[in-house]
Amino acid sequence: MVWDAWGVAAGHAPLPERIRSLLAQVFGVSGEPVARPAEDDVPVRPSALGERDRAGLAAVVGADAVDTGDRVRLRHAGGKSTLDLLRRRADGPQDAPDAVLYPADHEQVLAVLAYCAEREIAVVPFGGGTSVVGGLDPLRGRFGSVVAVDLRRLDTLTEVDPVSGVATLGAGLTGPRAEELLAAHGLSLGHFPQSFEFASIGGFAATRSSGQASAGYGRFDDMIQRLVVATPTGTLDLGRAPASAAGPDLRELFAGSEGAFGIVTAVTLRVHPIPETVVYQAWSFPDFAAGAAALRRVVQTGSAPTVLRLSDEAETGLNLARAGDIGGTPVGGCLAVTTFEGTADHVAARSAEAYPLLAAAGGTVLGEQPARDWKRGRFAAPYLRDALLDVGILCETLETATSWSNLETLKAAVTTALTEELSAQGTPPLIMCHLSHTYATGASLYFTVVAKQAADPIAGWRRAKRAAGDAIVATGGTITHHHAVGADHRPWLTAEIGEPGVRVLRAVKQALDPVGILNPGKLVP
Repeated sequence: MVWDAWGVAAGHAPLPERIRSLLAQVFGVSGEPVARPAEDDVPVRPSALGERDRAGLAAVVGADAVDTGDRVRLRHAGGKSTLDLLRRRADGPQDAPDAVLYPADHEQVLAVLAYCAEREIAVVPFGGGTSVVGGLDPLRGRFGSVVAVDLRRLDTLTEVDPVSGVATLGAGLTGPRAEELLAAHGLSLGHFPQSFEFASIGGFAATRSSGQASAGYGRFDDMIQRLVVATPTGTLDLGRAPASAAGPDLRELFAGSEGAFGIVTAVTLRVHPIPETVVYQAWSFPDFAAGAAALRRVVQTGSAPTVLRLSDEAETGLNLARAGDIGGTPVGGCLAVTTFEGTADHVAARSAEAYPLLAAAGGTVLGEQPARDWKRGRFAAPYLRDALLDVGILCETLETATSWSNLETLKAAVTTALTEELSAQGTPPLIMCHLSHTYATGASLYFTVVAKQAADPIAGWRRAKRAAGDAIVATGGTITHHHAVGADHRPWLTAEIGEPGVRVLRAVKQALDPVGILNPGKLVP
């Protein structure tokens, strides 16, 4: 990916004139993009890795697999949150890891961790670089230097068991490459988060990712059958069977651990045959409450589609405003998108069961085109975020989840907190929300925030994020549903799991990483 924005250069384009004019009217910005510095002109903090340690690490992974060059280090300087990108647009030297390592296999990862523990060098595991919660910040903590361990060479499909419906994938495989390798066997993982094009299998596991087809295939942690993990104290190979009563499931320690306890090097996952049929259908509901009630009814009766999501009035309205620019279909009310995947008979049976339930709950059929429009643009939203940043508009997302009965209360609390804080900083913001993942007992809420950048945009968003996080905790939601904890959500984790829970995490950290080299400043309060 490019160093100071999401994705690849070819995906970026300036905002259309109509959108720039609208932003000028609503937020009082000029609409003219501000030039960003060229990558080669950006100063980078000098590497603090001494020659002795460079040579020691080169002896482990090979001299060609240790890079201390400024450009490579800059591309490993963090993730892709709005705060990350704002920092990269700021003046002054950019912080970055002191070296980037490219181990070839599990044994080399294990040896790197042993060396870094002995020499007290901090380690940040690096997959696709898509974290949006500060999970990749090169924090040194008490250590004099920090290295990024890039897992891109762990990129093989090592085993396929079509009888059991499982496959073992290297942690460094990206989403598209994993699907390509599985497709050669007629299989698919079916995990398509917005970060799909760039994120890695190991990253999906380490953050407990949830893809856009979670209603049909489950979250990534639901798919995990086995994990191989390198830690400073040795290897863990976890998961012998689909289910076990052999004590607490230790796989749960590493699904969502964000590299703080060890580095995932291989994952065995549940896979399924490539669907022979996909049916798209969009719906409109008069308001968000009616749409949420309809989705709840479908999920609780066991008729859920593969994809099931609902945009509120504000987000649906933005889709309407952008329809002419993206070739989409204008939609009013609240837009719901459904897709059904599987055999023709399965799709026909499930859709025949779900459609009457949606209609009876107030849904109006819109046909397949709005759902196809959503699929066509589902990975493009972060590029729009970058274009907005270029013209002085803050654009960021946050997510949470709660029970069905608490959904409206939580949505209102977060919307109010963000609106009040950002309005106090200047122009009132636009707060949009969609219901992105559903369960029998509840659902997730995914918020998109658009506002004029404050004089100090980093400090301004931090205040807004603090207000939203406090509202989430006070209203009974989880501080994160699928973005993970990282550094950004760490202040609220104690409120979510309690002091005894924090002591458990610290004890695990002490047992597996007693020196504390793994991803300092993330996850564990």
